[in-house]
Amino acid sequence: MALLRDRTSGCAWDLEQTFASVAPYTIEEAYEVADAIERGDLGELREELGDLLFQVVFHARMAEEIAAFDFNDVVETITEKMVRRHPHVFADANVSDLTEQTRAWEEVKAAERRAKGAGWLDAVATTLPALTRATKLSARAARVGFVWPTVAEILAKLAEEIGELEAEIAAGDVAKARAELGDVLFVCANIARALDIDPEDALRATNAKFVRRFSYVEATLKASGRDPAGASLAEMDRLWDEAKAAEKA
Repeated sequence: MALLRDRTSGCAWDLEQTFASVAPYTIEEAYEVADAIERGDLGELREELGDLLFQVVFHARMAEEIAAFDFNDVVETITEKMVRRHPHVFADANVSDLTEQTRAWEEVKAAERRAKGAGWLDAVATTLPALTRATKLSARAARVGFVWPTVAEILAKLAEEIGELEAEIAAGDVAKARAELGDVLFVCANIARALDIDPEDALRATNAKFVRRFSYVEATLKASGRDPAGASLAEMDRLWDEAKAAEKA
């Protein structure tokens, strides 16, 4: 990385990069790691982890150039954090089960936030995917009791929010409908939090299911020399139902 960033003999593209310009690639590489895991491809996972590590090295090198920190500082910081947050492993603390361990972990994190003067929600990164961030925000609020007590109450709130969305759609107010749709999605994130389901994972699975079923529709139409653009909605619905039934079978 030092050679790539060398001002006299380095790579012109690498030299032009900044923390901000590299950040999207860092996010992309993290998603590619997750994708390799999702597909169970360990060979590709090894490669993608290398790509992600390179992103860490890239940022660390840029920081070193301005005397902010270097790669060793990054490693030392995470090592210190892991030791601090695992006193039951690296010190003499005792935990009886996973629940107690999780509670102790959150207490350490809370102490770290207080030491920094941070608010209860400040640690939830604004750059997270919105659905993930909504789940984390609701989970953080739930830890201090600001939460719907049961899933049934959350579902009742969802029905209420859907009713408000329907009213704004009927009124033709797109701006208000946008706000109400956001409320619906936030309540859905609360359902995910309450059920301990990763909403991004759930939506990825549904996306994959949609692709599988629509691909069946497309392939079946193609076999008869047609494509979806030339088929009726009723016909595509029938083929969709065939794909759905085949999956269930």
